Amino acid sequence: MAKKITMQDIARELNISKNSVSQALSGKPGVSEETRQLIKTKAEELGYQYSIAKKQNQANHSGNIALIASDLAFSLNFFGDIYLTIEKEVNQRGMNLLIQSIDDHTRDHLSLPSFVQDRSVSGIIILSHISTDYINRIIDTGIPTVLIDHHHPLNPADAILINNRFAAFKAVHHLINLGHKQIGFLGDVNRSPSYQERYEGFLLALKDNNVKLNNKFVITEVKESGEGVGQSIDKLDALPTAWFCTNDGLGFFLLTNLQSKGINVPADVSVCSFDNGQLSRISNPKTTTMNVDLQLYGKKAIEQLFWRMDHPNDPIQEILIDSNLIVRESTTTVKNE
Repeated sequence: MAKKITMQDIARELNISKNSVSQALSGKPGVSEETRQLIKTKAEELGYQYSIAKKQNQANHSGNIALIASDLAFSLNFFGDIYLTIEKEVNQRGMNLLIQSIDDHTRDHLSLPSFVQDRSVSGIIILSHISTDYINRIIDTGIPTVLIDHHHPLNPADAILINNRFAAFKAVHHLINLGHKQIGFLGDVNRSPSYQERYEGFLLALKDNNVKLNNKFVITEVKESGEGVGQSIDKLDALPTAWFCTNDGLGFFLLTNLQSKGINVPADVSVCSFDNGQLSRISNPKTTTMNVDLQLYGKKAIEQLFWRMDHPNDPIQEILIDSNLIVRESTTTVKNE
């Protein structure tokens, strides 16, 4: 059996570094065009198979990257910094960003954007959740795809995620350190795997600190609106001394609902939320929240997508980004009981 030719063999033949060979065959900068052609010629002469596959792959590169999200995701200010960072990172790599919003009809009928159907994009970023079936429809095209702020066991794609469990743990640990033992949870865990993971972090923090879970203060199905939160709170016979909410929207609606009932935040009840979005900063008092570095989200997504374009057969990867607690005026020590 003939010996398999490696990059090291090519480097040895040309008396250059293996890194230069890798840069030339992957199409990356770092070598002159003359050297690049010399390396490609030697690779083909020696029968290096990867160079042929890589050349075919490069021929399919269009110079375009797609950003796809639901109408809802694009309507949220929360994702604005992610979009701007993605656009900047794509442009810095000499490529163009194509954007497509997916409405409910398009999602339900699994209709792909035209630039995906005609394969005029080299890679795809999917921002947040659309639907498991729709995301798989995109993945099945074979175009390298990276998910941001969403993953699912049935969506076989790389994902960039907040470490939701550990972040929620930090938030609830903060409340416990303030002396709270009656802590409520507010979030729709069926809306997103991220919210389910934050619920798991909530439970883990209670268990790790030997704080008993009070199920009557756990709300895992709630509509994210003033009315929805109000209806959930009105069903309770009593209130906890502190709440952890899965996002800033719920935290804002909860805070204003409590205040409308004459309940002082944080003197009577502390409120902690998640995302460090605009609502956490304009509430009165401002809300203690877990910070999400949106620019890092976008940067990591593009880095992973370009890596995936060069490594289409490597195992799927999920990258977790840490989150830090921002303590504001909505949380304080528990009243003496």
